[in-house]
Amino acid sequence: MEAIQTGEAPAAIGPYSQATSFGDFTFVSGQLGLDPKTGALAGEDISVQTQQAIENLDRIAMASGQTRAEVVKLTIYLVDLDHFETVNTILAQAFHPPFPARATVGVAALPKNAKIEIDAIIANRND
Repeated sequence: MEAIQTGEAPAAIGPYSQATSFGDFTFVSGQLGLDPKTGALAGEDISVQTQQAIENLDRIAMASGQTRAEVVKLTIYLVDLDHFETVNTILAQAFHPPFPARATVGVAALPKNAKIEIDAIIANRND
């Protein structure tokens, strides 16, 4: 197993790696909409937090030698399921068919009072 770390994405806020790579897959830890430079939420709006979480995922994917195109599974954690359609719209623009498999889970709270957290499984290319 290889730990993936990059200064281009927010540092882990606990004892875990930003991602780990093992075999054919990279497993990206949950990404909040945190600004990598400040460690604070990029904004209060669900759209801003979602877009920032995706950018953070992108940066970690790049650090592992992959891209968003290799994402095969997403798990979305939402504090308010009323944001489901807004998140769907953003994800439809961020990803292209075939879309990754996905689960969306309603949760009571997230670290740093975030509204969304996204984790991912990425298929490792064998270039």
